[in-house]
Amino acid sequence: MRPIVLAAAMSIALPAAALAGQASNAVKFFYVPSVKFEADAKYRDRFTEPVTKLFELNDKAQKEKPDEVSCIDFDPGLDAQDFDQKTLSKTLKLAETVHGDTAEVTASFNLFPEGDDSKREMVWSLKKMDGKWKIADIISKTSDWTLSALGCGSSAE
Repeated sequence: MRPIVLAAAMSIALPAAALAGQASNAVKFFYVPSVKFEADAKYRDRFTEPVTKLFELNDKAQKEKPDEVSCIDFDPGLDAQDFDQKTLSKTLKLAETVHGDTAEVTASFNLFPEGDDSKREMVWSLKKMDGKWKIADIISKTSDWTLSALGCGSSAE
């Protein structure tokens, strides 16, 4: 038991980059070497509920009204539409916390070389399924929203 406690204590003292692991790699995929749009159907196998439900509603909205902006009109992993890839890649820091089959990965980065409004902090919630980390949700600490809680469609219509 003692070596495990020592290892845990040492891991707290290490910088975030040293803590990067498999869960962090699942998140890093969406940022570097190039940003990927999370809601793209070709990445669905990397996600699980509850966020997959929002993606399904987004797909439905796009099919029903292809000329209108769908539910997800920005890049959830960036909490933005515009960014500079070079700056994002250079400033990206990932910190991972794993609790059994769940993990949180905090991604902090800058969208552009200048400006305080360029800083982002995103928390990715992951679940381990069939030995692979899948993304269950994304939370913007910067703008205070949760991806799975975003509305898609209106019950008032």
